Amino acid sequence: MTGHTVLAVGVPDLDDWVRTRTAQYDASFVSADPAFRHAHITLLAPWIANPAPSALDAVGRIAAEHPPFDTCLQRIDVFPDGLIHLRPEPDEPFRALTAALTAAFPAYPPYGGQFGAVDPHLTLDRVDHARGVTAATVAGELRDLLPVRLRVDRIDLQWWANHDCHVQASWKLG
Repeated sequence: MTGHTVLAVGVPDLDDWVRTRTAQYDASFVSADPAFRHAHITLLAPWIANPAPSALDAVGRIAAEHPPFDTCLQRIDVFPDGLIHLRPEPDEPFRALTAALTAAFPAYPPYGGQFGAVDPHLTLDRVDHARGVTAATVAGELRDLLPVRLRVDRIDLQWWANHDCHVQASWKLG
């Protein structure tokens, strides 16, 4: 089965909303794993499909070198390609984690290197005027859920594949 790994920070308070949205597009990506967070902020993806113990240990060392931190998700934005997302504020700790992971695994640039500088974000949807999906409609749906205050204290290694999304490993920060 084809899939890919993601080093991510889960956002539990938005997981039900993102999970429902995921099911609308492709229910095969809805996970039965209670540790899996559909709502997440990607640190590095795609990553090693079958990481060796030494790669897992390297992620553990990076996690241990970065203290837990607080962030807030409130501002909805849209990338030029139409991706509707939330921006964490502050985002510097996410950038630092991504930089450390990218330095440790230079063969795996964020998003395969297709975007250059990466902005930390939580994907919500994509603008689709035919379906009535805009940043404003998504903001309306989320108005009772935002802002989300998040204590970031771990990195999860997620596996994303049809009918097999799950957490493979997890490391505490600090």
